Amino acid sequence: MRKLKSILTATAVSLFMLPAAGHAGGTVEVLHWWTSGGEAKAVGTLKEAFEKQGGKWEDSPIAGGGGDAAMTALRARVMAGNPPAAVQLKGPGIQEWADQGGLADVEDVAKAEKWDDVLPPTLAEIMKYKGKYVAAPVNVHRIDWMWINPAVLAKVGAEVPKTWDEFNAVADKLKAAGITPLAHGGQPWQDATVFETIVLSEGADFYRKALIELDQEALTGETMVKVFDQLRKLRGYVDPGFSGRDWNLATAMVMNGEAGFQIMGDWAKGEFLAAGKVPGKDFICAPTPGNGFSFNTDSFAFFKVSGEDRIEGQKVLASLIMSPEFQETFNLAKGSIPARTDIKLDKFDTCALKSFEDMTAAVKNNTFVPSMAHEMAVPRTVRGEFLDVVTNFFNSDMSSADAAKAMGEAVKRAQ
Repeated sequence: MRKLKSILTATAVSLFMLPAAGHAGGTVEVLHWWTSGGEAKAVGTLKEAFEKQGGKWEDSPIAGGGGDAAMTALRARVMAGNPPAAVQLKGPGIQEWADQGGLADVEDVAKAEKWDDVLPPTLAEIMKYKGKYVAAPVNVHRIDWMWINPAVLAKVGAEVPKTWDEFNAVADKLKAAGITPLAHGGQPWQDATVFETIVLSEGADFYRKALIELDQEALTGETMVKVFDQLRKLRGYVDPGFSGRDWNLATAMVMNGEAGFQIMGDWAKGEFLAAGKVPGKDFICAPTPGNGFSFNTDSFAFFKVSGEDRIEGQKVLASLIMSPEFQETFNLAKGSIPARTDIKLDKFDTCALKSFEDMTAAVKNNTFVPSMAHEMAVPRTVRGEFLDVVTNFFNSDMSSADAAKAMGEAVKRAQ
């Protein structure tokens, strides 16, 4: 956060010049679920920047990875007629709230600062409703990452696996040595995160057919059965205490040498960095098997609020989120890469550079796909059905064929 002090003056000047702001400041209540070490540090940079403008920040954190608890709290607030000014929201959820008339636009800020010129078109469209910006993105997260303790791999003479067969072979060695192969938290969204990386390893076209287009043949066919077979293998590599474990505690298992791998989005890197760990030395980041790129974008949607002070706060916050200074500072803390395409990456680590390189290639090769598990691909009702099937499979002796059949039936129910 100290890094902000040298850049906030310039940011403040630009904000003072915004016609929408009138004067710096305003009040903004922000509902989010960034409560772990790396995430808390990241959101703290936004809070500090906003308060530097003379504004009042009302923090409303709701613990619980994936944001399910936060969405429950949000629905209650909206029903009570008292929505927060800004909410961590993403993907189809933005459109759903906008359809219900809950969101306010910040189009005047976006036009003044030319957001269309600096955001990837696909991402920009997700942030808009009927052509106007109703949300601001802060980053791009890669989902299909493995986080690896190299010292643990060295104990069994193993290298970083590039296929699931290679992963299974390394995991068997770790298990034989009394080391937990896969650090995992038994929560539905974490189960789904692992599941979708296996789906992606079967190709981006299959991923799109199954998890975005909801094609019944893809959902129930032999390839999906194969996906569940690999998920069953991974279930055998987690420790007995996995149920209900938060994701950052699983990251700590890898960090402390208790486990060899974690499959998790790159917010896990924020945990390593917050603990002073060095990429390539203390931990390794490597894509899960396959050649795609599954992405999640964190963003803040702006809800309709009353009062000039709170409306002003929204516009100041929107400008801050999209400022180059904040995009750099936030993503350095969060472990992700900037949503803006014009940010220099010279301060970013090797994992972020690899992420940007692979993202650029994936966009070019049409293998850049939105995450189902992280609410970028399908409505929450459909996602909920996916999560139920995957978690039921992960915690039972259900056969892979039965799981694929159940998935097809579950999606039909949700449509």
